[in-house]
Amino acid sequence: MKQHTLARPFSVEGKGLHTGIYLHATFAPAAENYGIRLCRSDLPDQPTHHAYADYVSATERGTVLEHGSWRISTVEHALSALYAMGIDNCLITVDGAELPILDGSAMPYIKAINEVGIIEQQAEAEVYKVTEPIEYISEHGNRLQLLPSDSYQVEVHVSYPSQLLQSQRAELANLSDYPKEIAAARTFCFVREIEPLLRAGLIKGGDLKNALVIYETPMSQEGLDYLTDKLGQPRLDATKLGYLSPIHFHNEPARHKLLDIIGDLSLIGCRLQARIIAEKPGHTFNTSCARQLRNKIYPKQL
Repeated sequence: MKQHTLARPFSVEGKGLHTGIYLHATFAPAAENYGIRLCRSDLPDQPTHHAYADYVSATERGTVLEHGSWRISTVEHALSALYAMGIDNCLITVDGAELPILDGSAMPYIKAINEVGIIEQQAEAEVYKVTEPIEYISEHGNRLQLLPSDSYQVEVHVSYPSQLLQSQRAELANLSDYPKEIAAARTFCFVREIEPLLRAGLIKGGDLKNALVIYETPMSQEGLDYLTDKLGQPRLDATKLGYLSPIHFHNEPARHKLLDIIGDLSLIGCRLQARIIAEKPGHTFNTSCARQLRNKIYPKQL
């Protein structure tokens, strides 16, 4: 398998999920063995570092990479798209502390990559082939299995104490199906989660256009009006439970969790040849597994 990079640069722009600040990010071709790196163009000396699990510093509502003054949030959707499209070398430059949330999925990146094209390079891609089962289990019931396989495959199982979102499953048998089956799945949250996030100073850029919002616990009309007003959204009928925007797939939350785990596991720093089975995945657990696996593959590169 050869390494690949972009044929031409592309840019995306939009507000950040957490800060609400309007951001610009450019994805540029890079030389062989460069890897995926992120640059903060707004900081002195424009610090640039690899997208490695070593740098994960936080995982609330997204994956955050940090090293000194260099800190970039919500990297998982872009990294997921790059990995799925076979991009091994790319420089991502952003003028703020997070990548724009766009529509909450990876589809804008997929469209941009398809528009600029992909170039095959001469060097061989580094691939870690799983030859015997590897398993990680957390005290909270999260579980990740990596099994020997002839290709990269992912299966995700999620479950929530929810009437609307209980158990869901999603599977990606071939990375070539990612643009059609996974990329459009949006990040999601429950209405009951929004108020504490707002009070914590998070999701200042969140709205019903960049997330799948699930309204399952009835609240007062006054309370729902407060939340929609804070999000700058039209007011809704508090008696009507359900998804507050049309869903793209019947199991969209599970598909988005699959999208996330591809992005988080890309922080290992190389390609995987494995069948990945994840139960109750989340950014905290995903990135912990990525760090452990990276340390297993590169024991001297901590």
